[in-house]
Amino acid sequence: MTSERPLQRIAVSFSELATCFNSEETKQEEAKRNLLVASFSSACSNVSVLFGCLGIAFKFAEMDYVAKVDDLTRVAKDMSTLESLIEYDLERDTVKVRGSHTRNLLRVKRGLDMVRVLFQGILDTKDESLRESASQAYAQVFAPYHSFPIRAAVAAGLYALPTRTQLMNKLNENESSARELMQEYITAVGPVLNYVEYLFTSRGLGIDW
Repeated sequence: MTSERPLQRIAVSFSELATCFNSEETKQEEAKRNLLVASFSSACSNVSVLFGCLGIAFKFAEMDYVAKVDDLTRVAKDMSTLESLIEYDLERDTVKVRGSHTRNLLRVKRGLDMVRVLFQGILDTKDESLRESASQAYAQVFAPYHSFPIRAAVAAGLYALPTRTQLMNKLNENESSARELMQEYITAVGPVLNYVEYLFTSRGLGIDW
């Protein structure tokens, strides 16, 4: 077992990202406009290891999520803020084109939301099996956008999920420390997800595509 604590890194990175939403109102609005793609993608990259820890059931999510985060990391060199990233695609009418930065941002948001729902499910129960929590998280966040073959593959893969204890061990946490860090992530990621959703809905783009 290594000394790496990926769950701690996830929680801390999103707590740092969320600080720009906790200032007084005038500064908060300015902070939102200046939420950097580089800062966002850096925090998101820390989540990738969690999908890997969940095993084959979420292999599709890991591969898709990592690819989308990598795209945001690359584009951060040319587009500084999330707002400018969406404006870039709007100007070129490429928002919903496969592979567009805006489409990738929406997919990354979905991945972060799935982790939020999964963590809440784990906090709400002491079950050793993660199957119910993972199933509910998948059904709520991903399933509406997936074809039947993918949904069926995920359902089968849920039986290969690590147990609660195994997941804690993979993350180098105990029950107490894991619960604290999961709650920290849930609290921190909330305003970040709300802001990303606002970027879409305020432009009439919606998020159900």
